[in-house]
Amino acid sequence: MTVRSMTGFGRGHAQADGLRVDVEISSVNRKQLDVLVTMPRPLQSLEPVVVEAVSASLSRGRIQVVVTVKALASRGASPVQINTALARSCVAELRKLARQLDLAPEISIGELVRLPGIIDVREAGHDPESVQPVLVKAVTKAIAALDAMRQREGRAMLADLNGRLAGLEGAVGVIAKRAPELAVRFREALRARILAAATGLEIAEERIEKEVILYADRSDIAEELTRLRSHFGQARDLLKRREPAGRALDFLAQEIFREINTIGSKAGDPVVSSQVVTFKAELERFREQVQNIE
Repeated sequence: MTVRSMTGFGRGHAQADGLRVDVEISSVNRKQLDVLVTMPRPLQSLEPVVVEAVSASLSRGRIQVVVTVKALASRGASPVQINTALARSCVAELRKLARQLDLAPEISIGELVRLPGIIDVREAGHDPESVQPVLVKAVTKAIAALDAMRQREGRAMLADLNGRLAGLEGAVGVIAKRAPELAVRFREALRARILAAATGLEIAEERIEKEVILYADRSDIAEELTRLRSHFGQARDLLKRREPAGRALDFLAQEIFREINTIGSKAGDPVVSSQVVTFKAELERFREQVQNIE
């Protein structure tokens, strides 16, 4: 079973050709998949690559991806590029100007490097073509780490969901045992009310029985109980599948609520009403947990 939580964190890194790419992924609950990527501006053309990798592995949750790129110390090319030719030309022109203005030609290195174009500090690793294969490896590792954490939390959630399903089934079992008695009591009470209301009138027994059967059928909860058991079976099947089941389980929880609500309105019995209240409370906790899984 691979029930997964929608909450988790993963980190991955990869390096090649003098580059190191670090990726951190965090996820929180969300009905749909929403991927937000933060990465250096020169690499923003690679954002679709990251989104595609995440979308291929995750189906729900708000996913935050942070990408950083660094140059390794061993990288051959220096990120600092000095335009020596321009520097020589600037020095020559400044000395020429100093002679024309009869000034001392004092030019310090600090003054020289502040001139535009003399020094070009290039940000390492910001060439998308060279970064992409390293980025893909780092993202893949981060997603795997995130998935491992989500699965660990998912195992605890699975145990909790199965326990809550057992509690719901237990409440339905109590109601089901009470159902036959409810039908008999309802028919007897209904017959008594009809006879009391018709005091002094002559009403055929056949007509009374017909009305009793008609209204008694409307109070029957057998169909709701059958549908509830079917929903429980579907929920357990979903929890055994490898595919994400959060949306389907959330839908089932809504259907289960409709059925138990109908039972509560039909039964009119204190024992059943008590079980319905307990059932609804447990169902709400079940649904809250379902909204935490992928």
